[in-house]
Amino acid sequence: MKDKNFPEPGKKFKNVLSGIIDSKNEIAPFFSSENAVVFNNDCLEILDRMPENSINMIFADPPYMLSNNGFTCRNGRMAKVNKGKWDESKGFEEDIKFHDAWITACRRVLKPEGTIWISGTYHSIYQCGYILQKNNFHILNDITWFKPNASSNLSCRFFTASHETVIWARKDKKAKHTFNYEKMKNGKFPEDKIKKENTQMRSVWSIPAPKNSGKEFGKHPTQKPLDLLLRIITASTNEGDIILDPFNGGGTTGAASLTAGNRFYVGTEIDIEYCGLTKNRLLKLKKETSPIT
Repeated sequence: MKDKNFPEPGKKFKNVLSGIIDSKNEIAPFFSSENAVVFNNDCLEILDRMPENSINMIFADPPYMLSNNGFTCRNGRMAKVNKGKWDESKGFEEDIKFHDAWITACRRVLKPEGTIWISGTYHSIYQCGYILQKNNFHILNDITWFKPNASSNLSCRFFTASHETVIWARKDKKAKHTFNYEKMKNGKFPEDKIKKENTQMRSVWSIPAPKNSGKEFGKHPTQKPLDLLLRIITASTNEGDIILDPFNGGGTTGAASLTAGNRFYVGTEIDIEYCGLTKNRLLKLKKETSPIT
């Protein structure tokens, strides 16, 4: 590789990155280690350079398009919902085109037996579900992620939003996807008050929103809890697998990949501030984990 500071990763991981880093129009990573890389680029630009059928699992938390100058409740106080230009809706048709573009790009790089997880609220999740079916994905489950510590409803004119939906889908309906059933059934999930010990994992997960300990390097407005991503990665990947997050955000997917152990991670993020946040999180975890080669 041209970047002398880029350590030698596993062979499959190196192959995935070769078209990005070794191309004539080289894109240097914002952060890289033996088993994780983060690019400060639009996900479509990076996905276009990755080889087909190379990724085992994708987790995506795309923009919910909620930045409309309204207000919400944050830490018991009124706060603006505006998160940034990346979260502004351009209208229904343009939002559909946006979701279609990144989901189509994800399908190309996903292995036939690979799976994709997409998280969202009602503002975006139904659009994503439609696009998944349009692109011939096979939906496996829709998970209800219940937030026991969700923010209050300030308007008192409708039910308090206390969950998100996470769709889990397989690229090829005929392929055999990874599902670590025994780990989900018999694993320990102390954060989840719904999960009963040694019983099948159901599709309603009770997981609190991110703790302050997960925000020591900064805050992302839609940051997901580490427990949520650890469960997803444990359920649907094996050691040596390559995990992609096209909307890296605060880096929780990368942190969960390193915490789960012996996985490789590729993240793309357009905001350099959140790339820096992710870098600091992963550097701390790198000291606590041993990468594979």
